[in-house]
Amino acid sequence: MTRDATAADLAAITALYGREVLTGTATFEETPPSEDEMAVRLEAVRARGLPWVVAEVDGVFAGYAYLSPFRNRNAYRYTVENSVYVAGGMQGRGVGRVLLSAVVERARDLGLRHVMGVISDSATSAASIGLHERLGFERAGTWRHAGWKFERWIDVHVMQLDLDPDAAAPTAPGVDLA
Repeated sequence: MTRDATAADLAAITALYGREVLTGTATFEETPPSEDEMAVRLEAVRARGLPWVVAEVDGVFAGYAYLSPFRNRNAYRYTVENSVYVAGGMQGRGVGRVLLSAVVERARDLGLRHVMGVISDSATSAASIGLHERLGFERAGTWRHAGWKFERWIDVHVMQLDLDPDAAAPTAPGVDLA
């Protein structure tokens, strides 16, 4: 049900993300990026060796997910942030779970330590928080009034998945932040 995203997916990815920019709070962007900009973002994720996956249901685009560096400082190179977007009409069908599970497994395969979920306080935050909890993420805090969108302050909930709680020193190089 999931596969690596390709250039052929960019129109659907751009449309889904653009809808969220204009009508939702899963992103704090306020101007939808162009398809060319989304292509740059896809390539930036890939250049770091991180996954960007697409889900399909019965051959129809159902959503996408990717990992990105959590923060741009070298000490954070073993921690990534997940982003998951599910297409309209596909919510409640397990698409989010499949997408998030796919990128978490890829993070584990890369020898990373933590996957962070950064979830805005919106009408869908309870579903997103529940999804993350079902996959083992724990609540790590709330940033109160962290963003201003749609003429209101929005909280951000931080969730964290420890991929290897007993780990000592890292055995993999981590994410290339250069």
